Order: sequence, then structure tokens, then C-alpha cells
Amino acid sequence: MKPAVALVLGVASTLFLTTAQAEVYQWKDSSGHTIVSDTPPPGSASKDANVIGKRQSVVKGETASEKAAGEKPADAPKTLAEKDLEFKKRQQEAREKAEKEAKAQKNEADRQENCRRAKGNLAALESGQLMGTIDENGQRKAFDEAQRQQEKERAREIIAESCK
Repeated sequence: MKPAVALVLGVASTLFLTTAQAEVYQWKDSSGHTIVSDTPPPGSASKDANVIGKRQSVVKGETASEKAAGEKPADAPKTLAEKDLEFKKRQQEAREKAEKEAKAQKNEADRQENCRRAKGNLAALESGQLMGTIDENGQRKAFDEAQRQQEKERAREIIAESCK
């Protein structure tokens, strides 16, 4: 007798849980009567139907509509692949930042070196010491006064740009 009672209780609880998870639809038929049912309305009336009760998911924290749509809740833990992708993204951003900083430091060092050379060149030109260039035959040719003035102006322009 006891196994029969247990069987009846088991079947009754299963039926109760099944109905508790069903969706309930409400719509008006063609004659204007309101119909409430656990099955969706037939045909074009399904567009106008209101869902009164939503199906409850067996998995906690996830509704049936989210499960059907394949969407993850915002507070869901990240998968290993997502964590790995974020890690690689952070590594790439750190590499790019380091390269950018290294390039900026190199540019600053070059600017300071250009400033130092331009100041030295201007000091030599203003001191009156003999300066010149090498011509296409490989012979040294000294600057005349016009060339010296032109080189002084060029050095001053470089100083104005580099020594800010």
C-alpha cells in the first residue's frame, strides 16, 4: 500500500510542477470573447495574445526567454575563452602603450640632441672660426660671409624648433 501512495504523490507532484511551468495566454477571439489558455492562439490571433505567465527555467537565474535567445545575463561568470581573449587584449594594449612611450622618449632624445648640435654649430659660426663644406671634387671650401650668415639663420631656426 505504501508504494502505491508514494507513486500517486510522485505523479501528482510531477503534474503540479508541469502546470506551474506552463505559459498562460490571453486573447480575444473573433466574436470578442476573452479566452485564457495554456496553448497559444491559432493563426493571426497569436500576434495579439498577451502572455500572462512565463515558463520558469530549471537553471537558476536564467529565464526561458534568455535561454531561448542564447543571451547571457550581465552578471554571468565569464568563460575561459572570454577571459583569455580579455587577457590577450590587455597584453596588446600594454605592448602598444610601451611602444608609444618608447617612440615618444626617442623623439624627445632626438629633439634634445638636435638642439645641442644647433647651439654648438651657432656658437662656432659666431666665433668666426673657419668653417666650410666639401665640394663635389672632395675639396674643402670655406664659407664666405653670405654663406656664414645663411648657416647662422638655419641654426637659429633649428634652435627655435628643437629647444622649446
